[in-house]
Amino acid sequence: MWALRTPYSTHYPPSSPRYSTSKLSVSSFSFNPSTPPNSNNNHLIQSLCKQGNLKQALYLLSHESNPTQQTCELLILSAARRNSLSDALDVHQLLVDGGFDQDPFLATKLINMFSELDTVDNARKVFDKTRKRTIYVWNALFRALALAGRGNDVLELYPRMNMMGVSSDRFTYTYLLKACVASECLVSFLQKGKEIHAHILRHGYGAHVHVMTTLMDMYARFGCVSYASAVFDEMPVKNVVSWSAMIACYAKNGKPYEALELFREMMLNTHDSVPNSVTMVSVLQACAAFAALEQGKLIHAYILRRGLDSILPVISALITMYARCGKLESGQLIFDRMHKKDVVLWNSLISSYGLHGYGRKAIKIFEEMIDHGFSPSHISFISVLGACSHTGLVEEGKKLFESMVKEHGIQPSVEHYACMVDLLGRANRLDEAAKIIEDLRIEPGPKVWGSLLGACRIHCHVELAERASKRLFKLEPTNAGNYVLLADIYAEAEMWDEVKRVKKLLDSRELQKVPGRSWIEVRRKIYSFTSVDEFNPQGEQLHALLVNLSNEMKQRGYTPQTKLVLYDLDQEEKERIVLGHSEKLAVAFGLINTSKGDTIRITKNLRLCEDCHSVTKFISKFADREIMVRDLNRFHHFKDGVCSCGDYW
Repeated sequence: MWALRTPYSTHYPPSSPRYSTSKLSVSSFSFNPSTPPNSNNNHLIQSLCKQGNLKQALYLLSHESNPTQQTCELLILSAARRNSLSDALDVHQLLVDGGFDQDPFLATKLINMFSELDTVDNARKVFDKTRKRTIYVWNALFRALALAGRGNDVLELYPRMNMMGVSSDRFTYTYLLKACVASECLVSFLQKGKEIHAHILRHGYGAHVHVMTTLMDMYARFGCVSYASAVFDEMPVKNVVSWSAMIACYAKNGKPYEALELFREMMLNTHDSVPNSVTMVSVLQACAAFAALEQGKLIHAYILRRGLDSILPVISALITMYARCGKLESGQLIFDRMHKKDVVLWNSLISSYGLHGYGRKAIKIFEEMIDHGFSPSHISFISVLGACSHTGLVEEGKKLFESMVKEHGIQPSVEHYACMVDLLGRANRLDEAAKIIEDLRIEPGPKVWGSLLGACRIHCHVELAERASKRLFKLEPTNAGNYVLLADIYAEAEMWDEVKRVKKLLDSRELQKVPGRSWIEVRRKIYSFTSVDEFNPQGEQLHALLVNLSNEMKQRGYTPQTKLVLYDLDQEEKERIVLGHSEKLAVAFGLINTSKGDTIRITKNLRLCEDCHSVTKFISKFADREIMVRDLNRFHHFKDGVCSCGDYW
């Protein structure tokens, strides 16, 4: 957010409040200073403010017959720095008593002060009592409301500003766009954002890099990647913030390949826009998304050359990148070498071990963090509870959940309850998981019901699945994954009429299942595979290898698990479909195109299916290869026919 530093004094005539000689009162203070007051204490008051001696400055102000605007500004800034609401209220009252609250510049500073103290209602009171409302005063309030997550208030006030004939400037549009995503990313707010986009173009701000970057970020937050990309492409001038925002848009919206391609374009085509720490965080997230270890190492080297390796968000992203690429030890080494740490860095390490299925190690790191004097955040608990869930540490997870309020004063959010439902559900304690939802004092959201439905899928609990899916269909009517999960559960239970009913629902609502996709990096190039991929140039060779492996596995006891094929086909055709799953194709590609002894690293966008899990265990033994597969939930380390998850995932 940008501070408003416009020199208002150059706009005011001598009759304005800036030159007022009204005397301020400090009846609320009883102070006995050693320095006697005099009639020209402006310089001394300013010095006291800079030293943080606010109360003495306020006392002296009561004896100053002609306080300047700068003196009043320093009082406001001093109160904000002290982070004291009582001091801020005293300063405000003094300015009200002297009529200085009507100075638009000082009104702006007062609004900013209350915003920094997280008391947006007081900021609104300042605004409501200010008669000469310039665009700067409006902008200050818009900024305060947007920061407080009250974007709807901003969008409701904006038409009133227009009716009063106040013209918007670039800051206005920036705050309006931020207001669209300040609370919840609802469709109605996206429509407002599009309307603001039209205002921006109509009023000639389409070439303003700052406004257009914020617009691009707004579209990115709503997942409208094509809109964001169109805004970016049309920008006549781009800076490092613009490039970074578009890279982040791709990285956070499931387009990591596009993020890396744009980063390469940035490196080749820009001279003034040198990548900064924000850029590198997004690029590392893109590398992590499809386990691009070799590219991640190149980015790490660039970070070292640029001297960005002391910036904590970059280090946190590096730890996560190495963990998500299967190099947990590299992330641990980076963490150990950091002398300065924060809770975000600890959280990255906790979640890294949880991702790899080392639940007890994650708990140990969580405890070490507390022993080192760091208070866990709500993210810390999400990370450690997730680690417990992946390894079946139910009792440990329940104790940690109880400690949130009792020991750390953190009220559980929907995300924490979703973790607990997932923890209990995976352990087949579905009744307890359902009881948690029943006892919730807050509205269970899609994450909570989704965790329950996922657990029902693992343990084929039809009754609870129907209950969860009924709620999910109302909360997320366009999420095809919920329909597919329910159909999978019906198929497992051999309830084929119900499978057909759910498939009809999918068709009637014009929803499509997210196709399974897997990635593998070979010699710094990323290769992507979809299920039954007919366009890969090595397609025939891959299928031939998989058929041979399948025949050999069948001789050793392997039976293809085809019950989740939701089509009325013969067994041979079902086996062909299962054999063409994207992760199997990626593994076969890795066997053909990497050297013997190399670890094969696969990333998949969905949960690993049971058949692919069994096949990969077989292949790791037959081919004498270590194979790492990261699915939607966690890592699977396959070696010598065994998976690190212990078949619990």
